[in-house]
Amino acid sequence: MTDVSESRGEPATEIPAKNVPPVQYADLPEPASLGKVVGPSVLLLAGAIGSGEFVLWPYISTQAGLTLVWLVVIGVTTQYFLNMEIERYTLATGETAVTGFTRLWKPWGILFIVMGVLAWMWPGWATGGTTTLSFALGFSEDLIPYLTIGVLVLIGIVLTVSPVVYRTVEKIQFFMVALIVIFVVYAAVALLGPDGYTALAQGFVEVQEIPGGFSDVPIAVLMGAVAFAGAGGVMNLVQSNWVRDKGLGMGARLPKVVSPFTGEEIAAPTTGYFFKRTDENMRRWRGWWKVANREQLLTFLLIGGVALLVFMTLAYVTVGTGSSAESFDFIKLQGEALEADYGAWLATAFWLIGSVVLFSTNLTVLDMIARLTADVLKTGALRDNERWSESKLYFITVWAMILFGSLILLIGVDQPLVLLVIASALNGVVMFIYSLLLVRLNRGVLPREIGLTGGRFGAVLWACVFYGFFSVILLWDQAKQLFGI
Repeated sequence: MTDVSESRGEPATEIPAKNVPPVQYADLPEPASLGKVVGPSVLLLAGAIGSGEFVLWPYISTQAGLTLVWLVVIGVTTQYFLNMEIERYTLATGETAVTGFTRLWKPWGILFIVMGVLAWMWPGWATGGTTTLSFALGFSEDLIPYLTIGVLVLIGIVLTVSPVVYRTVEKIQFFMVALIVIFVVYAAVALLGPDGYTALAQGFVEVQEIPGGFSDVPIAVLMGAVAFAGAGGVMNLVQSNWVRDKGLGMGARLPKVVSPFTGEEIAAPTTGYFFKRTDENMRRWRGWWKVANREQLLTFLLIGGVALLVFMTLAYVTVGTGSSAESFDFIKLQGEALEADYGAWLATAFWLIGSVVLFSTNLTVLDMIARLTADVLKTGALRDNERWSESKLYFITVWAMILFGSLILLIGVDQPLVLLVIASALNGVVMFIYSLLLVRLNRGVLPREIGLTGGRFGAVLWACVFYGFFSVILLWDQAKQLFGI
């Protein structure tokens, strides 16, 4: 993918080096075609569909109808602009966004590990996948925790034996997303019907119903859904890790995460490079920025946005509003409604697709938290340690997450919707924090020629306001419950 001519050796003074060793100058690789860069947004999409798209927003539509559909569109569009700002720093330097934040203030790396682990350590996605599998195959609910643990262990094994982890994850997620897209297209054509599209259209124009929609949904659920209108939380941040391992922009110069058993490890730190703004490098930069935007627009925003609206509308036309179904029972009701109208085969297909959706998300979750943790530790405390490569740190984190998730299930916390609400609400607050940091990093650190300016600057300022507003509402609501205000 790369055609690199070197001009490196001296430190790049534009990038702060107080908390992390300096980056060096090097030429940008030649930009690749769209077909060769598709991948990071697909991984992000796989994680997104299993959180907000298939679970939280459809659940909300069974409580409040489609009156909050505008919030969905605003949320996923806001995330598109955030994602591109996360990519901007990595394309330019090869470093992850979290490494960039650490250059601004040293504790940010550890804090993002803590925020990421606290929000994503709950095995709600694998539990949800096994629960929907029980709807399709009819096995006892008592088996769900044990089968879920088996799924987590299987994911861990697949990741562990992969020579280059990114390539394996990408292949799996391409296949799973393809299955999901096929079902979404079928649902849009054959299942929503005139009533569904009419209700969806009304949701876009009857803005006076929005306040009532807010009152029908618990604040924590709403906050989680806003965060997961797209991907959510640190999952968006880890897109920079995927961009790096895909070899986009300056990421082509950084080491990849490989299996400690089947791959060739490199114990080098993951600090990056920067390019001198020559005519050739600026031409390459514009090429990378253009193709990265197309990849994000076509996969995450277009496919993800359509999938979200289709799953919401499908829940509305099958279950209706005002449902008293708890946990994942609303997904069971959707399948039963499809069975009544179209036959048992469609109910089974719907539930199996649900399992694919949720298992693919849990694969993304384990991969992203391990990448975040390994990158921060190898860039920071273990930078000069030749024994601990980023790959070893990655796999230790994967198995630690699996162990924790298994313990959570064994002690009886196995309600998937509860686990997902915990994760998503926490992630909304995290998004507010890193929206502010992206403004500081991409506007205050990166030179103006490649940094955050114009309409993109306005979009990220909007993200700060958007996620900040819902974070304040969530924290106030939790304070009232805690202190009886």
